[in-house]
Amino acid sequence: MHDNPPRPPLLQRMPPGAWTVLTWCAVAGVALMLYATMTHDTAPLIAGLTIAMALPLAWARRRPSPVLAVMLAELVAATALQQPAVRIWPLLLAADSMVCFITATRSRRAGITAAAVTLAVQEAVWQLVQWSRDGQDRVFAPAFLTLTTLIALTVLVAWMVGASIRQRREYGEALRAQAAVQAVTAERLRIARELHDMVAHSIGIIAIQAGAGSRMIDTQPAQARDALSAIETTSRETLKGLRRMLGVLRQPESEPVESAPFAGLADIDRLAATTTAAGVHVDVRQRGERRPLPTGIDQSAFRIIQESVTNVVRHARTRNCRVSIDYRSEELDIEVVDDGNGDAAPDGSGYGIAGMRERVALLNGHFSAGSRPEGGFRVSARLPVPAQAP
Repeated sequence: MHDNPPRPPLLQRMPPGAWTVLTWCAVAGVALMLYATMTHDTAPLIAGLTIAMALPLAWARRRPSPVLAVMLAELVAATALQQPAVRIWPLLLAADSMVCFITATRSRRAGITAAAVTLAVQEAVWQLVQWSRDGQDRVFAPAFLTLTTLIALTVLVAWMVGASIRQRREYGEALRAQAAVQAVTAERLRIARELHDMVAHSIGIIAIQAGAGSRMIDTQPAQARDALSAIETTSRETLKGLRRMLGVLRQPESEPVESAPFAGLADIDRLAATTTAAGVHVDVRQRGERRPLPTGIDQSAFRIIQESVTNVVRHARTRNCRVSIDYRSEELDIEVVDDGNGDAAPDGSGYGIAGMRERVALLNGHFSAGSRPEGGFRVSARLPVPAQAP
């Protein structure tokens, strides 16, 4: 089962053609702003100069750091030529935009370096503009401090916006990576539960039948032959189930996954017959209106009953077991009761009870298992069923 992948951020969903259009729009915008701040006595020369100054922005997406260096060099050159401050503000804006872009798309160190270098160059340029003026044209405190602070704030805001964009992207990537790891872990646990339930039941039946056959082979050859036949049937069914599971695991992800047949409550009678043949009579009682159940609930219900019956066969030392299945309007009740010695896993090392508890927890149900006061062992599970089951 493949879930729909999460949608990438908006900037990553934009086609390459849109980025090209936006890049050239930025080049044209900066060129127009530069052209508007300059004198137009020699219009063709000024137009060519503004286009040449804005043209490096066309490579901003691929080479942001060199483009930022060019923007800062143009800023220093314009200042050295004693251009008025009003004519260099488009270059300040372009440099701040490059700081935001580098911080958002490159590493944290690259963003900090770009912001620091831009701030240092812009402050130096402002100092150069200030002290290159005549004494009467200089801007003194507090106006000087205000403009100095404003330059620093613009660089800081550009860096903070870029850092916020980068952190949001990294956070989304971390969430997707965590979800992928959790999905792999959940799938491994599911496969482990399926293998445990399938193999444990089959091996338990085979072990009992083999023991009975070895005891009766000399005195009751017909019963020993029946035991060997049951061993053969159980082994073939188990191998068939393992092949189906391995086939699904080996299927390439690029191919559609075919839903492999799974055991459900419809196979309860077959389970009861196999267990009865192993020497433990299973009395199946079903109440309520039988109806189709969701795949997860149907399969989990069967596996819980199978594991409970397997524990009875292996540990309870009894010849009787009762399975009750109650179809209710909003839930499915399951109960497996025996009158044995009350042990589900005497050595405490089994994973059957834990696996059943995990299955029920994944379905938001209720599970209990323990010895009964009157003797024997009881397993109970309540699985909520959606109002409209498929």
